[in-house]
Amino acid sequence: YNPEGNDYTLFLPDNDAIDRYIQNSNQFNSLDELLNDRGFAGIFSRYHVINQSYEANEFPFGAFSEPTLSNDFLAVSFVIEEDSAYYKINNQAPVILTDIETTNGYVHIISEALIPVTTTSYDWLQLNDGFSIFKSAVDATGFKDIIDINIKDEELKLQPISMLIEHDSIFNKNEIYSFDDLASVISPDDNDYTNVINPLYNFVGYHVLSGNLYLDDFEGVSTNYSTMSDIPVNINGTGIDLKINRGKTVFDTIISGTDTTLIDFIGFNYDNSNIITQSGAIHFINRIMKQVSPSRATRTYQFHEELYINELKQEIGSFIIEDHSDLNRITWDEPDLLFVQMAEASGTAWSDDYLQISGDFEMTYIIPKIVQGKYTVYLGAESFNRNNALVEVFIDGKKIGGLVDLSFGGTAGNPFARIELGTIDFIKYSEHIVEIKALIPGSFLWDYIQFEPY
Repeated sequence: YNPEGNDYTLFLPDNDAIDRYIQNSNQFNSLDELLNDRGFAGIFSRYHVINQSYEANEFPFGAFSEPTLSNDFLAVSFVIEEDSAYYKINNQAPVILTDIETTNGYVHIISEALIPVTTTSYDWLQLNDGFSIFKSAVDATGFKDIIDINIKDEELKLQPISMLIEHDSIFNKNEIYSFDDLASVISPDDNDYTNVINPLYNFVGYHVLSGNLYLDDFEGVSTNYSTMSDIPVNINGTGIDLKINRGKTVFDTIISGTDTTLIDFIGFNYDNSNIITQSGAIHFINRIMKQVSPSRATRTYQFHEELYINELKQEIGSFIIEDHSDLNRITWDEPDLLFVQMAEASGTAWSDDYLQISGDFEMTYIIPKIVQGKYTVYLGAESFNRNNALVEVFIDGKKIGGLVDLSFGGTAGNPFARIELGTIDFIKYSEHIVEIKALIPGSFLWDYIQFEPY
């Protein structure tokens, strides 16, 4: 019985795995000692149980969408070797037997015990000598405070980050053997490395993405991702490979007979990526990632920058957001604001969620930075109910498009519509304010705001 989800998934270490765990432990000398520490035994066992039922063919190439009973997330990688292929959980535990079906979920046998993650992204860099050059750059630029965070700290309400980093061997291939070598290449004439306009500062910031993003989050879409630098990074996941900044730099040319292939993108080391830390995900890339001029890309904003909304997404239902301070980018006036998470794959709202407000309302949403240029703007909203509002949309205080009548436009099968508002020309890379006002009071079910290069 699972009151908070749909059955369970247990990653079950076999006896040999538990024996090895105890042998390598600085805390316990025997199984009895572990069991006598009931607090640790409870956390340890709950860390191995996901609050949702998953068969092996449902495993993501990234983090599971539901947390464990210890309120942590587990990630999956798929390891291909010369004579075998298998799943690996948290880059720690190979799955050796899958899909043991029980009355309330599935059991998957693993050959190593899962060790709960207690390190931040900065801690991870400190513990892994093979990334000393990038770690030294983090220290020199002051990014330690940005990546040394625990997003489970509920009081601080910190936003997660993801990192794309190079192994020392990647730098060595480019004759960079130390931090001084890297600094002389990236910022030869400016050693004020903590200054936000310094090239090395922006080089490091370019490797730090906003949000907790795993490899499967990049699949199926080509878009720009906000970074801690002054420009975004583009990741194209629409093909077989995930490609970073495709078409910006030619790194290699492969000639085979009459065929010539240009390697014009930075790739991922898939087998070792999807590292989980308390700060967010870490991925490894196969070339030095320098800043390049960003290209426009379709950006769809669905309020997922809000930490509180991401917490609400863990359960199906409608949730009243009573405290305005729970949200950092969204403001609204007196009517109640609801967040609605529908059942997965409902086929209506994008990501199966939306915000809902009714009455004579005004809402604003500060969207993340978007590359300057001209875009066609689309509003995603329910548009198939005569009780819906008539609204106006403003961006940075300027009205875009005409009146939007949300009483029609959708269908019975999919009441959510993609409504073209008009075009807008952003003159700089920055955040922008989207404001929606009701001219005729009614319901408003807001799915997304989308910007498509014009």
